[in-house]
Amino acid sequence: MNNFLAALMFFTRLPFHKIKQVPSECFSHVTGWWSVTGWLTGGLSALTFWLLFQVTSASIAIVMALLVRVLLMGALHEDGFADFLDGFGGGNDKESTLRIMKDSHIGTYGVIGLILYFLLSYVVLANIQPDYVPLIILSSDVFAKCISSHIVWFLPYARPESESKNRTVYTHPTALEETLTVISGLCALAIIILPDSPFITNYLNLCLIAIVSIAVALLLLLLFKKKIGGYTGDCCGALFLITELVFRFMTAVI
Repeated sequence: MNNFLAALMFFTRLPFHKIKQVPSECFSHVTGWWSVTGWLTGGLSALTFWLLFQVTSASIAIVMALLVRVLLMGALHEDGFADFLDGFGGGNDKESTLRIMKDSHIGTYGVIGLILYFLLSYVVLANIQPDYVPLIILSSDVFAKCISSHIVWFLPYARPESESKNRTVYTHPTALEETLTVISGLCALAIIILPDSPFITNYLNLCLIAIVSIAVALLLLLLFKKKIGGYTGDCCGALFLITELVFRFMTAVI
């Protein structure tokens, strides 16, 4: 329970710290609960779209759903995504890349990347039948976090622990945490094949969405390994947002 509370405190800006103070070492286990927290963040974002779509246009509902998720998570992953783009775009070697990523100032790559990310996110969701947008928002959030949480299995942390931004290096999930992560990811896929879903008649489409999302994530892991020999927290944020966007893109085009 402490690890789960730590994940909720880490991945959201909701006042879970008022429930209970958890030991600092619990924050090294947050990736094991990352996909589970997606049911909260993705769920509230999806709920925002559904409520607003009852009284306004799909366009406004999409923008507000994206905004709610950013506010709910304190732009945690967006900040990491911007730092990742600045570092990987401007760094010539591991040392310069890590130095740029650690700089709190946002650069040209980060600004342009965030603009394009939100623009693409809006366009992709706008091209999905509005009745299914809440399902896609929720499913993509959880499934992308399920995939991204496995980064600790494939790559080592790229910095010395003392140089971590939050002084935390993620550990491998426990057997329970890994089981919950996998179940969470599978359930995320299952919700888009509910009755009356456009995917119910073609399970090949569902497999294609999952396979392409996983393939893109693996390519990013290879990039991380080649460029900096591992991962950082910024890489985790970038991996999640890119994988999530690919997932949504695939649902819009197939």
